[in-house]
Amino acid sequence: MNPAFHTIDIIIFAAYLLVIVGLGIWISHRKKNKDKTAEDYFLAGKSLPWWTIGASLIAANISAEQFIGMSGSGFAGGFAVASYEFMAALTLIIVAKYFMPVFVKQGIYTIPQFVEQRYSRNLKTILAVFWLGLFIFVNLTSVLFLGAKAIDTIIGTGDGSLIIPAIFGLGFIAALYSITGGLSSVAWTDILQVVLLVVGGLITTVVALLYVSPDGTIGSGIRHLSDAAGDRLHLILPKDDPEYHNLPGIVMLIGGLWVANLYYWGFNQYIIQRAFAAKSLQEAQKGLAFAAFLKLIIPFIVVIPGVVAYVMYTEGSFGAVEALTKANGALNNDNAYPWLISTFIPTGLKGLVLAALAAAIVSSLASMLNSASTIFTMDIFRPYFAPKVKEKTGKEVRLVPVGQISAGVFLVIACLIAPMLGSVGQMFQYIQEYTGLVSPGILALFLLGLFWKKTTNKGAITGVVLSIPIALALKFMPIEMPFLDQMFYTCLLTMAIIVMVSLSTCEGEDDVRAIPLVASMFKTKRDFHIAAYAIFVLLVVIYAVFW
Repeated sequence: MNPAFHTIDIIIFAAYLLVIVGLGIWISHRKKNKDKTAEDYFLAGKSLPWWTIGASLIAANISAEQFIGMSGSGFAGGFAVASYEFMAALTLIIVAKYFMPVFVKQGIYTIPQFVEQRYSRNLKTILAVFWLGLFIFVNLTSVLFLGAKAIDTIIGTGDGSLIIPAIFGLGFIAALYSITGGLSSVAWTDILQVVLLVVGGLITTVVALLYVSPDGTIGSGIRHLSDAAGDRLHLILPKDDPEYHNLPGIVMLIGGLWVANLYYWGFNQYIIQRAFAAKSLQEAQKGLAFAAFLKLIIPFIVVIPGVVAYVMYTEGSFGAVEALTKANGALNNDNAYPWLISTFIPTGLKGLVLAALAAAIVSSLASMLNSASTIFTMDIFRPYFAPKVKEKTGKEVRLVPVGQISAGVFLVIACLIAPMLGSVGQMFQYIQEYTGLVSPGILALFLLGLFWKKTTNKGAITGVVLSIPIALALKFMPIEMPFLDQMFYTCLLTMAIIVMVSLSTCEGEDDVRAIPLVASMFKTKRDFHIAAYAIFVLLVVIYAVFW
């Protein structure tokens, strides 16, 4: 046990665990399992209001990937990684206005279900299997490992002895309420989780600035940060910056960053599922706008601490060099945030900040589990296995238990694989880069499927299949190219392939499965317009200040 982690911190952390698990279980038992329909379990009975949707979106999104991984990237390369968060705010507005009306009109549970309606069952199954693999082997495993690594640093001695117990502990906590209660338990507990993670994140940022300050004030800390690391407070990196390969300057704002964000916020099941559970289209749109405002706060509570840790490292203060250097001499980027908490957060607040970090981790785990079980149950089990069971027994298959069992299996697999990620450098960039091998092709087929009526199933399948070798060819080409640029060019080339194949295979004027779109579908209310304009103005100000 880390001697800096006192009894009062343990009590506060344990109280958080009891409250969040108790709340989740209470919500899950308001309706007995036998009375729950698939809509109740997977879409919270389509009853979520906008403020729950917005809070739950952020709680699902902000996890160890951001607190640990993005802070680590802030330590390695500075504030530029915050562009992922800032541009996500604008992406949420686009998704709310142009994607959600189509999804709501189609009445879908899952993103793969939309693929079946627009293209074919075969393509839906291919993508469903892919998404399950991504959730289990990339998302769940990385969140579990990063969260466990943080706990090992904060509570333990940082020698790795607590990583495996923490992985299974975090998984167990998320499973206690998410598997029994479904999306309803996940979404309503996320309200408490997002408040806690924002408060805890702000505490860490403020304390870090106070310690780096020459006279112990926040203002002085900010000025010292600007003086000591002014070159790391820019959102747009020059080509000679070592991190340009990960964050390629202004090009990423008009290219690859849009591929990453549109895919993640528009077509990622564990994120967009909250909006599917809204009371109405208007509630979903307001929820996405609320999430966009929250998104603007996140960089200041997850990236700035990483930059502060960099200043301490370069100044050789507070033992930062030893703490943030691995035994082999390489930088221990992803240890920056846990080290700040372990070293500087005072007794009492340390338990609260760890609870905030755990809230971010557990809420994301719960969201991923629920979405993975939704895809498996609704897109694989129900169409391929449920009809056969009914034909053989004459009884309908209850889908809720299938979802619960599958979620448990997925969690166990992820817990067993997570310890293998110990050799990864910047976990955030690792996640983005390997997700980026497949996301451009998927984004291409969705964009064309939504908005170009001539897109055919054959064109979509051809494009998605060829997008992988295209991405790999760009990744391993002799001239090194930033991976965000690789994503952008892969998406453009995939769209070109889909267009060419579709034009040669479309038998009529439009594809028979094309979605009829009319202008009235995309009309939004006045309050949404005000929110959208406010987000745009705030982004202009932020980029003007940190350019």
